[in-house]
Amino acid sequence: MSEKLKLAFYWAASCGGCEIAVLDINEKILDVVKIADIVFWPVALDIKYKDVEAMPDKYIDICFFNGSIRNSEQEEMAKLLRQKAKTLVAFGSCAHEGCVPGLANLHDSKEILDYVYLKEKSVVNPAGIIPKPETEVKEGTLEIPEFYDTVKTLAQTVDVDYYLPGCPPPVKLIAEAVDAIAAGKLPPKGSVLAPLKAVCDECPRKRENKKIAKIYRVHEKAPEPEKCLLEQGILCMGLATRSGCGAQCLQVDMPCTGCQGPGPNMPEIGAGMITALAAILGYDEKNLSAEDVEKLMSQIKDPVGTFYMYSLPASILRRKVMKK
Repeated sequence: MSEKLKLAFYWAASCGGCEIAVLDINEKILDVVKIADIVFWPVALDIKYKDVEAMPDKYIDICFFNGSIRNSEQEEMAKLLRQKAKTLVAFGSCAHEGCVPGLANLHDSKEILDYVYLKEKSVVNPAGIIPKPETEVKEGTLEIPEFYDTVKTLAQTVDVDYYLPGCPPPVKLIAEAVDAIAAGKLPPKGSVLAPLKAVCDECPRKRENKKIAKIYRVHEKAPEPEKCLLEQGILCMGLATRSGCGAQCLQVDMPCTGCQGPGPNMPEIGAGMITALAAILGYDEKNLSAEDVEKLMSQIKDPVGTFYMYSLPASILRRKVMKK
């Protein structure tokens, strides 16, 4: 390679785990240093927004953008980095599908701010002050980012070239992406940089007959170590989730929660899992009444948090409709 690649990393609405995942590639980071210079990484380098604005368009070869779009600053940076980068990668579940921050779409910004600043028991705020985008102080106008009603994915905000899923992306997938970048062998635009198969294909547990009559939450049952968790009545999203994680959660008796996103040819992970569950739940009951079905489904205590933990903004539901 005659000239090093120019890489950028940015952290929007997310927990920061994706930043740590970059370092978790360990000695592979030396391969990155050989082929690339990092020209923007706010969490690690003292580079200002104005420095990015001064870069020529398409100056950055590849930008890894993690986090969903929660406020005006994040939207502005998504658009700026799209302008400055030749290739933009939605890095991690928050950028890919909205992830846990996207569950805020069950509320609007007023509900959230009221709860955090007025109703939360640990907060002392006798004056009832809530942050506003603009506040007049003696020095002038103080501005902070606008807090949006709706959390969006990166692709709902700007054009995205590739998706590297996971919460955070598995080290193996990050390493493979680095190798593909180094070799100039990235797949067609729009590809998800993860295997096509489902997590079930990576899971070592034995699958025999997926028929269940009762649903258990993870703390309600000690699972048999070698048997499929779903067949034991523990909700596992593995059959609707794209692989690439090595089924790590399942190897320690925890069910898949769907952070890798939906498999190919599946419009969304929640609908896929609900459809599958409808075919196996209550199989031993005959002539189920509407009340019987309601009773069976009521065993799922948090449907949105279960089926859309990582994907509500990207789903066909997208958000709760708020009635004014």
